[in-house]
Amino acid sequence: MKVVITGATGFVGSRLVQRLHGEGHKIVVLTRNNAFAQKVFPSEAFPNLEIVAYTPNASGSWQSVIASCDGVVNLAGEPIGEGRWTPERKQEILNSRKLGTQKIVEAIANANPKTAVATTGGTPATRCLPSVLINASAIGYYGTSETATFDETSLSGNDFLAQVSQAWEAEARKVKDAGVRLVILRFGIVLGNGGALGKMISPFKLFAGGPIGSGRQWFSWIHVDDLVNLILQALTKSEIEGVYNATAPNPVRMADLSQSLGRVMNRPSWLPVPAFAIEALLGDGAIVVLEGQQVIPKRTVETGFEYKYPNLQSALTQILS
Repeated sequence: MKVVITGATGFVGSRLVQRLHGEGHKIVVLTRNNAFAQKVFPSEAFPNLEIVAYTPNASGSWQSVIASCDGVVNLAGEPIGEGRWTPERKQEILNSRKLGTQKIVEAIANANPKTAVATTGGTPATRCLPSVLINASAIGYYGTSETATFDETSLSGNDFLAQVSQAWEAEARKVKDAGVRLVILRFGIVLGNGGALGKMISPFKLFAGGPIGSGRQWFSWIHVDDLVNLILQALTKSEIEGVYNATAPNPVRMADLSQSLGRVMNRPSWLPVPAFAIEALLGDGAIVVLEGQQVIPKRTVETGFEYKYPNLQSALTQILS
């Protein structure tokens, strides 16, 4: 299998590349920074990997590489939880997802050559390469709530992150007009070495850990290895199609997360981080950690997907051991 990946040098993307490469697949990394990508994926360690420069929001020669691949995994997007949400920053967050996905879909729709496929009846048909697009989205699609429970059938929210997710997914859905299978994965907070967890554990190391804000907000999470396995399942199983929540089946509240971190790290978890401190640092972006949503992966579980880390304690123990 040959897979094109955007966002490959990120937290999730780099782990996905390692798995695909380890299983012998060919990989094309679309990157805005060739030098950095070459540092992350040195040719001697990744001989089956090709690095191609691209501009996410613009057409270009990079689009031609998509014609020769079997699948595309689109993970690109400006980080949401870093820095204040100025009007300019919010526009960057939106455009990096909406316009970037638009150009990926455009390249898939224009994929060339078309491959002739003989049907069982002997009548020739055409198949557009690639055959599948795996597009990231976010559980921010549902908005925030301390009381509601959301699954893949739930309606969208109306805050900024919900609007971004709606626009992101709307562009991805256009790929179905080209006869390409689409899988949208709404990511929860991804836990692993680095990422969000890397920022959370720093106060615990200093014996100053505790819940952020009220502690009552929901924390819907997934271990990075389970997320990678879910992406691989979506790539390889033709019956997987539509929207799936990429979250563990057991979301927790922030206070429970803090207690679990304290137990695993053998540190106290009594010192809360006040909401005003986070708001002063992140402005509107504080919603990412101060508010949350209880998200259940109903359709994901129905596919028979087996989680390696369905419970927070087991996930944290593996990551921090």
